[in-house]
Amino acid sequence: CSSGEAPDSQHAKSNRGSKVTEETVALVVFSIFLAAALIVIYRLCEFVCRCCNLFKDDPCYKCEEGWEQHGGKCYYFSINKSSWKQSRDECRAKGGDLVKIDSREEQTFLERRLKDVMNEAEDKFWIGLTDSAVEGRWVWADGSPLNERLQFWSRDEPDNWTGTDGEHPDGEDCVGMGEKGGAKDLKCWFDAFCSKPHRSICEKAAVKGQCVCV
Repeated sequence: CSSGEAPDSQHAKSNRGSKVTEETVALVVFSIFLAAALIVIYRLCEFVCRCCNLFKDDPCYKCEEGWEQHGGKCYYFSINKSSWKQSRDECRAKGGDLVKIDSREEQTFLERRLKDVMNEAEDKFWIGLTDSAVEGRWVWADGSPLNERLQFWSRDEPDNWTGTDGEHPDGEDCVGMGEKGGAKDLKCWFDAFCSKPHRSICEKAAVKGQCVCV
């Protein structure tokens, strides 16, 4: 008994059926991957939206080129070496002043940062602290007194040294900081002759704006 169909015709039908099955499987697999991709994109967008809602009211801070931003302030680590007064004048010309250290966290940032920017052990930096008006009464450049709980003097400092032969009768009235190898408990302040050339740290408020999600 014969079906009446030629063998070649039966083979062609078999190939067409196999091809349709492969295309169906490929389409199903593609659909699964597409659905998975859409789910991932949706979750990512949802996460970004939550982050935007969380931080939309937080301020964003910006500093000018050459300044470093930290904690809402901008810092400039000078390359030039000059006296304390000249250093302060340079900072003020840039719209800031010699740095005033208001917290242990700020001292931590500066102490660690100086380890990176100091070229050698003697490469120290002026900060905005002085007792030039009244000996022993340390005040910041803005006139505010030094907080006794926020002092980071190196060992045996301040010592108000007057020089080998007493050539500086007024002693050491200006303060610098920096310890290339790192300072124990952040204590790296020292008093020095105000005329001594050092690098300096300038400080000014960062420009505040609103964060924008992109």
